[in-house]
Amino acid sequence: MSETMPPPSDPNAPQGEPGGPQTQTAVLERTETVPEVAEPGDHERFAHYVRKEKILESALSGEPVTALCGKVWIPGRNPDRFPVCPTCKEIYEGLRPPEDGD
Repeated sequence: MSETMPPPSDPNAPQGEPGGPQTQTAVLERTETVPEVAEPGDHERFAHYVRKEKILESALSGEPVTALCGKVWIPGRNPDRFPVCPTCKEIYEGLRPPEDGD
């Protein structure tokens, strides 16, 4: 009786033998770009920095805006009632003054 090799697509084929499946594993590292928040929902407790014209556009179109910290939302509350987002403030203070006088 002769022994036959399993077909190449057989997942039960022994590893390392000719015609057996070859397995490779790679590890991908990902850097998070979203700023960490102390607790879930903390970004809701802050006023965020957004360009003035984007706030006006959002008021007219209903489209969401993106703050300097990356938060995306549709503005609808008085920002004077909340403390400034520390991430937005840090980014804003690191920006150079605009050259167009805006």
